[in-house]
Formats: sequence, C-alpha cells, structure tokens
Amino acid sequence: MIDIHPQYIVDPTGKKLVVLPQNEFENLMKALDDQEDVRLYDEAKKEDDGTRILLADYLENRLRKNA
Repeated sequence: MIDIHPQYIVDPTGKKLVVLPQNEFENLMKALDDQEDVRLYDEAKKEDDGTRILLADYLENRLRKNA
C-alpha cells in the first residue's frame, strides 16, 4: 500500500486541489506505471497464440523489408 499524506487547497474559483509531497507523488506514479505494465502483460498473454520465430529470421525479414 502506498502511504500518502495529501493536503488540500482551494483555488480562486473554489476548485479543490490536492497537493502531495514530491516523493509520495513519484511513488504513486511508479505504482500506476507498474499496474499499467501488468495490464499490458495480461493483454499480451491473451493474444499469444504460441507462435515463435527465431531472432535471426526476424532480423533477416526486417532487413529485407527495409532494403
């Protein structure tokens, strides 16, 4: 769990804003990034059909396409 200590301020229009210490903000952003990585991994696993190619074959095909 991420330990955060938000502070609230109100701007001139009455909108409530949240202020976090920089290290807490960075920890929160890292946790969100990690969660996105997990989501992308899970999505890729669903689409994986088990087909694999050798790196050498991939590079050869790529060179041919770019020639």
